[in-house]
Amino acid sequence: MCRQGTGQDRASSDTSIEVLDSQTVTAAEGFIALAAARAAAEGKSLAEVTKVAKEMRDKATFLILVNTIRYVYRTGRIPKVAARVGSMLNIKLILTSSSGLVRFAGAVRNEKRGIDRVLQMMRDKVGQNPVHVAVMHAYALDEAEKLKERVSSEFNCAELWLTEFSPIMGYACGTGTLGLAFYPES
Repeated sequence: MCRQGTGQDRASSDTSIEVLDSQTVTAAEGFIALAAARAAAEGKSLAEVTKVAKEMRDKATFLILVNTIRYVYRTGRIPKVAARVGSMLNIKLILTSSSGLVRFAGAVRNEKRGIDRVLQMMRDKVGQNPVHVAVMHAYALDEAEKLKERVSSEFNCAELWLTEFSPIMGYACGTGTLGLAFYPES
């Protein structure tokens, strides 16, 4: 986040920089950046922009439904035996984050149950409040569009986006991965 500064930095006398760890990934990180950018565009001070970003960091959540465990295995996040058993049983993982770490949030046996579970987890967090949502996918546009339609019909969306995962997320989670990043409107 950059804002006009006080001139205390010799190398760049008109710019102040504040580094903030988002402690998240995916579009949840994007929501933090958007909140900070909107606050800066409103003319808020660097301290106020940072405060807005920290507040969004505490509100934004992501849930990812991993289509196949083998991609998560190759990142070193799960043991080989777990990957083999999970693949044989066609287990699909649900991942989220807290305190800057990716966490296991559940496991299901098929995509339909996974989508149902992810939507229920989102519903538990946002209730009936208006919600800002990004539907994410890794080379699964058709499924992501269906998920977006379902989110639109089941939630009071203040904002609804459809986006691809970054190449790194695609590598780590694999083709067919779907996800939601969201936060309730205050």
